Amino acid sequence: MNTDFHEHGAPGDQHRQAALVIHPEIRGNDLLRDADSALAEAVSLAQALPGIQVIDGLVVRLPRAQPGMLFGSGKVDELKARIEADEIDLVLIDGPVSPVQQRNLEKAWGVKLLDRTGLILEIFADRARTREGVLQVELAALSYQRTRLVRAWTHLERQRGGLGFVGGPGETQIEADRRAIDTQVVRLKRQLEKVARTRELHRAARRRVPYPIVALVGYTNAGKSTLFNRLTGAEVMAKDMLFATLDPTMRAVTLPGGLPVILSDTVGFISELPTQLVAAFRATLEEVLEADLILHVRDISHPQTEAQAQDVETILGDLGVADTVARLEVWNKIDLLGADDPALTIAARLDGVVSVSAVTGQGMGPLIETIGQILGESRARETVTIGHEQGRARAWAYEQGIVEAEVPGEDGTALTVTWSPRQKAQFDGLLVGDG
Repeated sequence: MNTDFHEHGAPGDQHRQAALVIHPEIRGNDLLRDADSALAEAVSLAQALPGIQVIDGLVVRLPRAQPGMLFGSGKVDELKARIEADEIDLVLIDGPVSPVQQRNLEKAWGVKLLDRTGLILEIFADRARTREGVLQVELAALSYQRTRLVRAWTHLERQRGGLGFVGGPGETQIEADRRAIDTQVVRLKRQLEKVARTRELHRAARRRVPYPIVALVGYTNAGKSTLFNRLTGAEVMAKDMLFATLDPTMRAVTLPGGLPVILSDTVGFISELPTQLVAAFRATLEEVLEADLILHVRDISHPQTEAQAQDVETILGDLGVADTVARLEVWNKIDLLGADDPALTIAARLDGVVSVSAVTGQGMGPLIETIGQILGESRARETVTIGHEQGRARAWAYEQGIVEAEVPGEDGTALTVTWSPRQKAQFDGLLVGDG
């Protein structure tokens, strides 16, 4: 790929680092994305980081990954000549790079190197705004550093003697570094626990308000924040770049039909998200687990929209989102499609799909109408009586935060609840199971 990327930088800005993006296409890797689309995404990732000017992007095809330098010696020399000719300061590898490979390539090329995980961590660190977001990024970065620290020093562990209390040169330092990171991790986890407790209090308060929660999820840069702004009138950061939104944003809004809902905008998903970040941002994405309706926003104009949708569904499954949670696919960016594009015809025929343009407002009426239909006019307030033996259903109701009052009686317990049709159906199912 030899596209001119200079337009994305800031000509004349000497503070920007000239970057080369490389996507290694390793033979035999079973990936849904084709190499050119993967490279384009990697370039977008790089452009999302301030201070970087992407000079060029390359797909490098490899029969196999070399353990020492990832690329063969001939390719290393070829890339070195290109790096020197273009005066590259930073090389971004779209994929995993081992500490040994990173060290050897940096030495061979004389430039700084970041792999995909390192790049995403840098973006997340730049984007995080809330206290929780900052802490989660720090925790993810430490987890990443610790892994690389251990791997980078494995050659020293072979010098260890006895029980490992006395070892070869360098072992004391690696253990000290490891302990320093572990101390930081413990500190961050304690701080996150405090933040999580505060967030749980907020969630508990929302549960007492009989408003359905609508969570917007989707691949990064699918247009979630633009749609969120369109629905709420809020000014959430919405830019045409990856990971423009990192922290969850929630707004109460009354839909035109009179239905009050809480809308939640979430961090964008991405394929091959570093495992450290999946774990670190689980608390952020817990808002999705509380949702009564999930709006899966898709960039229907993107050539890899199907693969992106599959990545999102995989992550939702990993988060433990129940199949009972109502979902609606929102095919966004139809303003970028031609009038006769088959996607528009397909969307019109499919149930559970609404096509919109969050930028122009096209299709917003049908979207809002569909949301109202799915959620119902409002949550119902009812009093139900359950037997003393039906403790599982009672416990579930309290876990859901739908119980407003409880009056014990001789024949059972009267619960006053405010719930959605989905929650009522789940409760009835538990009663049958307990019976």
